[in-house]
Amino acid sequence: MKKTILTIVTISSLIFTGCSLSDDDNIGTGNGGGEVTSQNLAGNLTTDLTLRSGVAHNLIGTLLVKDGSTLTIEAGTTINALAGGTDVYILVERGGKIIADGTAANPIKFTSNAVIPKPGDWGGIIINGSAPLSRQTGTDSNAATEVNNGIFFGGANAADNSGILDYVIIEYSGARIDDEAEHNGLTLNGVGTGTTISNIAIFYGDDDAIEFFGGTVNTSNILVVNAKDDMFDFSQGYAGTCTNLYGVRENGYTAVTSDPRGIEADGNLDGNSPSDINESNFTVNGVTIINNADGVEMSDGIKVRRDATATITNAYLALGAGAIFGDVVDLQDSKTDATDATSVTAVANAANGLDIDDVKNTTSGGATINVTAGTSGGADNSVFAWTGYSF
Repeated sequence: MKKTILTIVTISSLIFTGCSLSDDDNIGTGNGGGEVTSQNLAGNLTTDLTLRSGVAHNLIGTLLVKDGSTLTIEAGTTINALAGGTDVYILVERGGKIIADGTAANPIKFTSNAVIPKPGDWGGIIINGSAPLSRQTGTDSNAATEVNNGIFFGGANAADNSGILDYVIIEYSGARIDDEAEHNGLTLNGVGTGTTISNIAIFYGDDDAIEFFGGTVNTSNILVVNAKDDMFDFSQGYAGTCTNLYGVRENGYTAVTSDPRGIEADGNLDGNSPSDINESNFTVNGVTIINNADGVEMSDGIKVRRDATATITNAYLALGAGAIFGDVVDLQDSKTDATDATSVTAVANAANGLDIDDVKNTTSGGATINVTAGTSGGADNSVFAWTGYSF
């Protein structure tokens, strides 16, 4: 149901069922025997490398952090990515690590080097882990990276540790390859619970802000501003918990796809394997989704489909005057067969304008929706003061 007037929705609970280098070296092994240096980052990183604060660091191509290697980034460091689109990104391979451990006073920033930066200037950060994925019975938990099919992720280690991202800003990323493959701001592929992902701000991305392809990693305090497609995307068997998610589209925002959403959740990969085991079953504790873009529709505030199961507690969805939700909450199974239906209970704030017509249930069977008064107001935006973003 489209809304074209100021609308505020509060949902209290939705239940859908190498060797180390010295400080002065900062050099690793690059492609073709060349060097990966802290000033010019590209190639295969096969040893440990530390990026120091107060020094210029340029990401000039594809940087692959190989198995056994660690890329460490000091608090307060800025990495300037060449505005080269899909060829410029960081990919941490299975067995590699990234330690980007910033602080509120000295966050780490990944940004475009363009004089006038824009969404899609570079490809963002991809982390590949060894945690489980959705899959066919009897097959390995193994999948190809969307933007580089020769590099794989996934495994049997739910506690896999791919490092730390804490107090990190990612800007102007999300370059698109084509309609079937694209970079996000932050892509978490089969990342495990041993990995720390917290206090992340993703600004002005050209595709999804953050996407989870399987894995078990837990995240907290994620701010998304003006992602041109989905804010928070879950797929391929993701089974972790996300706490305090805040996504906003400002007036003047334009979408890059026909169906941008706040939350999009699939049980398997794009609904292509509805008979998979280990499909997505995740939790979101506290989420705010706001569309302030005048005349721009957000296809769905929350869409759970293709056999995904989600427990979402304390959600707040809002529209500015002239902004539109296609559906506030859309619950859609991948098949019409009732045996595949997702079990759903939705609890929302009817007093503030949400009624049963705003919650679209296209599942053929097994789903129930109850609309009752919400009791809380979504994510806590005060924890994002360190970003400097004005709410």
